[in-house]
Amino acid sequence: MNKTLIIIEREFTTRVHKKSFILLTVLMPFVFAALIFVPVALAQIKDDGQKSVALIDHTGRYAREFTDDASWRFVPETQLEPGADYEATIVISADLAANPSAVQIYSEKEVSPDLLRLVSSRLDERLRQDRLAASGIAGLEDIVAELEKGVNVRTVKWNADGGETSSNTYVAMGAGFLFTFLIYMFVMAYGAMVMQSVLEEKTGRIVELMVSSVKPFQLMLGKVVGVALVGFVQLIVWGVMLAAIIAAASIFFGASPELSSPAAGVPAPQAEAAQAVAAGEGAEVLEALLNLPYLEMGIMFVCCFAGGYLLYASFYAAVGASVSSQEDSSQFVTPMVLIMVFGLYAAMYSIENTDGPLAFWASLFPLTSPIVMMVRVPFGVPLWQEVLSVALLFGSALGMIWIAGRIYRVGILMYGKKPTLREMIRWIRYK
Repeated sequence: MNKTLIIIEREFTTRVHKKSFILLTVLMPFVFAALIFVPVALAQIKDDGQKSVALIDHTGRYAREFTDDASWRFVPETQLEPGADYEATIVISADLAANPSAVQIYSEKEVSPDLLRLVSSRLDERLRQDRLAASGIAGLEDIVAELEKGVNVRTVKWNADGGETSSNTYVAMGAGFLFTFLIYMFVMAYGAMVMQSVLEEKTGRIVELMVSSVKPFQLMLGKVVGVALVGFVQLIVWGVMLAAIIAAASIFFGASPELSSPAAGVPAPQAEAAQAVAAGEGAEVLEALLNLPYLEMGIMFVCCFAGGYLLYASFYAAVGASVSSQEDSSQFVTPMVLIMVFGLYAAMYSIENTDGPLAFWASLFPLTSPIVMMVRVPFGVPLWQEVLSVALLFGSALGMIWIAGRIYRVGILMYGKKPTLREMIRWIRYK
């Protein structure tokens, strides 16, 4: 056991002291944060100058709807002039109540989405008012406003003791898929790292010296656990740094612009109502987020995380010991990668039906259960299914470790020949 601990320590310290590891660990949270905040910041940057737009209203009824703002200045014109110094030209040729298609925007390039939204929102509101006024029914506008109000459906979960807690289906979906994606990425990245480590030592003939003082199984186990600890440390650092960066960036950027200011072209009362609805929905989402079963999710995440990594990393270690180059490993690694990709797609398609046959069987099958089960947990999974899934996963992981150890002890000293599947089965049977 002491020799295994020495190997674990060696694997861990060797990797965490590498410059590439330090740089990746420190810089990656900033990259993640940049992917989140930089597009938001760039999207809020507007042109400094006010752009001029020609407005030709042949009806004389809609020009007053277009008032200037910080981005656009509307200039009344009488005829279309293609060469004029305007960003675009709006032409209203007939009564929109009779012909809603009687408005065109001409431009020498693609029309700005902001201008298109502004024109549409202002004309839609005016057309709505004209149609209501033409009906001659007193108070019709208030009646229509009431009819347009939608239903706000809240979801509530019953606790075991009969209590009620607020829930949100989309919050549960997001939380489940986040944990699923973490497991998928960790197993893919660090499993391959185990194989790469074995290949480096095998091709450099370092392993011949190591197996003279330690058993091959201890060497394999030490590598698997050592690389896992490196991954855990990296994930913890990323999580802490990313949380701090996002918190700081949120303070710096302030509230979301959609909630802090009325949208262009939307009347102030409607914008205020939209803000109130959004604020209420935000409170409900926050409450649902706080009511997620974090203890159950945490326990299952650790179990799926550890079991899935041990299962796949031991396989990668066996492959690394069996082949002599990275190219030779593809025939063995590709089927396992395809299974993992299938597990990710199964999780994606199960997220809207977490009790369906695909979700049920994929969350029990050991090769896909670490990925698919985490999608189901936020929605509530019977305890017996969770226990059975974990038991099958760790049973398969232990079996794979045993098989990998049998292959590893022979393959680690084999050079120059790519083994066949039949030969690897024969290695497992060796006494």
